Amino acid sequence: MVGATASRASLDSFIGDGLEAVEQAMRSVTNSQVDVLRDASQHILSAGGKRIRPRLLLLSYRALGGDNFDYAAKPAAAVELMHTASVVHDDINDHGVVRRGRPSVNALWGRTFALLTGDFLFTAVYELMAPYGDFNVALARAATALVEGETLQASAVKNGRFTREAYLRIISLKTAALFRAASEIGAKLAGANINETKILADFGFSIGMAFQIVDDILDIVADEITLGKTSGVDIGQGRGVAVAMQDHNGSARVADPVEAIKRRLLEGDTIDKARARAQVLVENAVAGLDALEDSAAKAELIALAYGVIQRER
Repeated sequence: MVGATASRASLDSFIGDGLEAVEQAMRSVTNSQVDVLRDASQHILSAGGKRIRPRLLLLSYRALGGDNFDYAAKPAAAVELMHTASVVHDDINDHGVVRRGRPSVNALWGRTFALLTGDFLFTAVYELMAPYGDFNVALARAATALVEGETLQASAVKNGRFTREAYLRIISLKTAALFRAASEIGAKLAGANINETKILADFGFSIGMAFQIVDDILDIVADEITLGKTSGVDIGQGRGVAVAMQDHNGSARVADPVEAIKRRLLEGDTIDKARARAQVLVENAVAGLDALEDSAAKAELIALAYGVIQRER
């Protein structure tokens, strides 16, 4: 028991120090000489956020024996900056005015500067990852997938083809791919073999899928204050899990007011179906970790996975 307690304390210290190094790396790399880029970047970063992607990377690294949080901090920061850049751009596309509990970059600086800020955050990723050679490939693939997913989503909505299959493909690209990159990079930084890397990459992908499904559920059932961002966006634009999980019987008619659609969804079984799918994804992800040696970091990865489907924001 003493050994387990010491191991847990060591992990907590490692993750705490690692996440602080991540914050420092993000602040440093976005300290632009151009005021608006610096201020807008610091605005969105200082709002905090779940930091689940850098945590996933650090835990994957630790679970496979990594012990130098400074070495892993910049790739973890790069993953978080890529995500942050994407949400800045999302708020332009979705006309979002609240993000992470405060006015969005789009609301404060307008569409043009929000677009440029998102671009700036994306370019900062390259600077952070420059010293890491081949590890760049996984993140580059995630960046490509993110843009592909956003494009497929826009196309599916525009053409009225936002089906269940389209939805799952979209979230696999725009969300799960970056989760996979985080856990894959963490494993590779620790010197993992091919099998270990695949186990962690698959784990990240599955919880990324579950994360987005739950995120889309919360867009329906949670209010804006709880979410910390503009709610009801997906329904209003004819997309998201609420639309995808319908049996196309007209119960999610996007021409109806958002509140009317929410009410019908809450009365039916759409949300229960979506939660069940997320639950299965997480259970499969956790089962995949059986092949790894037990450790405090592995236990925390499992807790992170279940936390994805238990969260309320």
